Amino acid sequence: MATAMAESMNGLESLWRGIGHVIAPGVALWLRRRVAQGKEDAARLGERNGIASLPRPAGLLVWSHAASVGEAVALIPLLQRLQAARPDITLLITTGTRTSAATVAARAPGLLHQYLPSDLPQATDRFFAHWRPNLVLWSESELWPGLLAGAARRGIPMLLLNARMSERSCRRWQRVPGIARWLLAGFETIYAQSQADAERYRVLGARDVQSLGNLKLAAPPLPADAAALAALQAQTAGRTLWLMASTHTGEDETTATIQRAVAARHPGLLGIVVPRHPERGPAVVEALRQADLKVSRRAASEAITAATDIYVADTLGELGLWYRLCPIAVMGGSLIAHGGQNPMEPARLGRAVLFGPHMFNFSEIAADLLARHAARQVPDAMALGQELASLLHDPAALAAMGRAGAAFATEQNAVLDKTEQAVLQRLRKL
Repeated sequence: MATAMAESMNGLESLWRGIGHVIAPGVALWLRRRVAQGKEDAARLGERNGIASLPRPAGLLVWSHAASVGEAVALIPLLQRLQAARPDITLLITTGTRTSAATVAARAPGLLHQYLPSDLPQATDRFFAHWRPNLVLWSESELWPGLLAGAARRGIPMLLLNARMSERSCRRWQRVPGIARWLLAGFETIYAQSQADAERYRVLGARDVQSLGNLKLAAPPLPADAAALAALQAQTAGRTLWLMASTHTGEDETTATIQRAVAARHPGLLGIVVPRHPERGPAVVEALRQADLKVSRRAASEAITAATDIYVADTLGELGLWYRLCPIAVMGGSLIAHGGQNPMEPARLGRAVLFGPHMFNFSEIAADLLARHAARQVPDAMALGQELASLLHDPAALAAMGRAGAAFATEQNAVLDKTEQAVLQRLRKL
């Protein structure tokens, strides 16, 4: 039975490597196009091909992967704790986006960072040959077959941290059970965000699955520059503020509609818009100006004046600044079928939270905040504008929501402690 399973796994890996050789020219073209679009770092494109830009230090090395900003923000506090507890071990983190790379550089300069290599045979082989990790820490749900199989073939132990598996994804994987088992077979232990996530991994054939909680709930407050915050507070003194955080394409027109509707009840209203991808800044400004709004853009060093209706904050690493400046945050990605952004970030800073109907990326967190009366959910943009106007007219309700969110966030800090101990226990076996 075990021999048949192993042969099946080897066959799937061989098939995947064969596919990788065929599609390699197309992937190279795709990466060059992303460089032209500003979505890849041209100076570090070799990392995508598995060509390291840093030397490997001697001794034990732990490789962790976080797909994008949210995953990196959740993982960095754990890695910093591991670094303090085991200074003899080198910690390497890979991410997949320029924004996440900048986040790691700003928040954890002591970690080695590389871009995740493309999941092609030559790239993954080069990556493993250079870095030779002694332990791999994957996070959440981004599982790359070539890298997983490469680690398993080399006998490198792997843990899946903060693992999530939606009911929808589980149903999809159940249609290809052999592939699901292949992807999960290399993990010694999977630490799931919730009991529901854990059970879905078990259904798909994972061996050792435990639920420790969600690391995103234990992430520290987003940082902010004190001098920049003081300057912005001076510029906006006396004005009513609201924040549209981490917006996506399709939400710009909605933002304009909400600003006009709420400003009718709150003269002097100033909206702050933070695009999820800063390179969208010019397009966001154009959409808002076409809606006959007065717009200033941070990346262009344009000041907030008395006439400014919307301030587009299209810079990297400053979201903590805007959460501190504004008493209420609307979560981007929730008004379109994107699935929302992390509502714990404003809640941890004591901000009231609003979101639309699409919060499936953070469904459990959203439900917890709603149950604690730290957030409110609305069905559409019109209802969002009404709710926003009502709350801005009721400072006591805003403050109560903020206190409830901060209290809930404090309760979640134990997740980080439990995850740290689980990883340290595995490190003792290296």
